[in-house]
Amino acid sequence: MSHSFSPDVATSVSPRPGRAGSAAEAAGLDLPSPETEEWRYSPIGDLRLDRFGPVTSPPESRGAVADRFEAATPSRAATVVVVDGFVTSIEIDDGWASKGLIVTTDDEPTGLDRPDATVIDHLHRAFSPPALRIGAPDGLAVDVPVVVLSHHGAADGATFPHLLIRTGPGAELSVIEQQTSGDGPGLGVPVVELVAGDSSNLRYVVVQENGAEQWQLGRQLSSIGAQATLRTGIAAFGSRYARTRTDSRLVGRGGTAHMSAAYYGDGDQILDFRVFQHHDARDTRSDLVFKGSQDDTSGSVYTGMVHIHPDGAGTNAFQTNRNVKLSEDAWAWSVPNLEIENNDVHCSHASTVSPVDADQRFYLHARGVPPTIADRLIVAGFYQEVIDRLPVAAARDEVRRLIAEKLDRRSDDA
Repeated sequence: MSHSFSPDVATSVSPRPGRAGSAAEAAGLDLPSPETEEWRYSPIGDLRLDRFGPVTSPPESRGAVADRFEAATPSRAATVVVVDGFVTSIEIDDGWASKGLIVTTDDEPTGLDRPDATVIDHLHRAFSPPALRIGAPDGLAVDVPVVVLSHHGAADGATFPHLLIRTGPGAELSVIEQQTSGDGPGLGVPVVELVAGDSSNLRYVVVQENGAEQWQLGRQLSSIGAQATLRTGIAAFGSRYARTRTDSRLVGRGGTAHMSAAYYGDGDQILDFRVFQHHDARDTRSDLVFKGSQDDTSGSVYTGMVHIHPDGAGTNAFQTNRNVKLSEDAWAWSVPNLEIENNDVHCSHASTVSPVDADQRFYLHARGVPPTIADRLIVAGFYQEVIDRLPVAAARDEVRRLIAEKLDRRSDDA
């Protein structure tokens, strides 16, 4: 491992306890192997950590960070800019601040102290700047979104942003995050922790449009309390390789988790999703819908595990992954799984990997629609279900725009 990830360098980020120990732990570990089930089909063997150096201080200037949601969210509770993992500005509406909305930084230890931690997790603990913490206290219903603009600007830099979102009992909160990067090589290791208190309603969407040379190894951890609802959305369009592992636990009776994802790869991109949904409590519900397209020689990976624990009686769990291959050389691995330890449940999973539907194409061709336009209409329609499910409305037009950009590029190359 590069000497730039040393314990001495880690302690220069901030005085948070445990940094040096985490860096030392990472130094004694290798990168995960694609031979293991959790990293199967991934290009993790091509990652060279010694190519990157950790960003240990905030940039002198935040630079020009685009706000893709500006038109869609003229009214917002707060706007936060994060550059290279460091929070560089917080603008919070005075009215929401007076009602108790929390938008601040927090240098407490991260939530990655777990027995299955990899070298990537230890590096995040060692080098992550103070986390961005967003919270709605008990009973506060925030009816406009908090917008987070997270940009990776450091060439050949490794960044470790951390976002913690929490709703107290009976609260309501929506957060939308935009992830962008420069055009050069970089490594981003974002972690998001979502905690939905009892009877609360938490919504979070991330739209990732990083540059083509970016590596991203992200994690999303969530906990859903009794009668709480967590709705999350992932839209992934950028990066050379972008991986998101989600670990979601329904810990309170009657909790609900809805997860939606839209992704589109072209060139030689790989977009990778590993989903672990745990039903720890009874009478819980989860509904996972992932839809993606692969063009050129790009690929995608979806492995999902819905685990019904012994106390999960009354669970309803549904898992769907559908993929459309737009070229013969594109590929998709889709492996949904169920582990059921209680008989009083309703569970299902569905998975498809297929080219553009021939019947739909023929129908449009027969009515004079050219082939490239027909495929464009079919693909746009394919995504409509998952776009409608995105829990923060401001993200929907942006996702449509990104899909249209990919389709435009495909039409130009035809």
